[in-house]
Amino acid sequence: MKIIHHTFIIIFFLLHLVSCNQNKQPDKNTKTIGVSLLTRGHIFYRDLEEGLKTEADKYGYKLIITSADWDLGKQISQIEDFISRKVDAIILSPVDSRGIGPGIAEANNAGIPVFTADIASEEGVVDSHIASDNVQGGRLAGEYLAKLLNGKGNVAIINQPAITSVLDRVAGFREAINKFPDIKIVADVNGQGVRDRSLQATVDVLQANPKLDGIFGINDDSALGALDAVNQFDRKRIVIIGYDATPPAVDAILKDTPLKADVVQYPKQIGMKTIEVINDHFNNKTVPKNVPVEVGIVDKENLQKQNAVK
Repeated sequence: MKIIHHTFIIIFFLLHLVSCNQNKQPDKNTKTIGVSLLTRGHIFYRDLEEGLKTEADKYGYKLIITSADWDLGKQISQIEDFISRKVDAIILSPVDSRGIGPGIAEANNAGIPVFTADIASEEGVVDSHIASDNVQGGRLAGEYLAKLLNGKGNVAIINQPAITSVLDRVAGFREAINKFPDIKIVADVNGQGVRDRSLQATVDVLQANPKLDGIFGINDDSALGALDAVNQFDRKRIVIIGYDATPPAVDAILKDTPLKADVVQYPKQIGMKTIEVINDHFNNKTVPKNVPVEVGIVDKENLQKQNAVK
């Protein structure tokens, strides 16, 4: 009888447990954030994603992370999916700073707050933009290039003008170069931010400018494409400054190629700061429209020092 009685108690307990689980409602306090990155093919965005995840885990937020893969139509479809899933916030790294406007407007109409990370939008209502201080980064690149050229020479910019962060970099670069009257910007061409297009754009610049002395690549794919072209034309006295400090660029700097320095960003900090700002928003705090994240510059000397410390 005792065995039967104990068995009955166990069965009753298990049935009660199952019933409780079935009736348990999801935690209404759990926030879901939709994320559409520019790409996952670049280490910068993989690091940014890591920062998002690290900070989201801290607050218990659920992330739905997607990649637009440089496709504006795909990114707008991702925004529409986030809206249909009734996410609590959306994070975007826009493919096109102006073209993303209609997608952001849809989120605005749905009452979902939008935050941009790394790349800003020129259209739609964005609660806060979190990014490297790209104007300062451009200044650092211009100042370093001017130093290497002893304040004189002809330089070119390998640009990507559809992206606001790049526009800021170029504005900062031009601001720095304008302080040196003997340095002339002889070309500003669109390499579309990718290595093969930047290679071809630089080839065109080199053919048109036999006395070119320096190049600013707005990201490392642009700088490495420029490096490919400089090597192809055997114009190795040309000085190149890049932006991002990705491993291939760092390797080129350490090997004494024409790529001499890189502006370094901290994408993981951008990701973490973005979630911090969203957390403040969820807690009804006023968030700043723009949140700058510091940048720096690396060359062979300080890269070697960093490696020695490691």
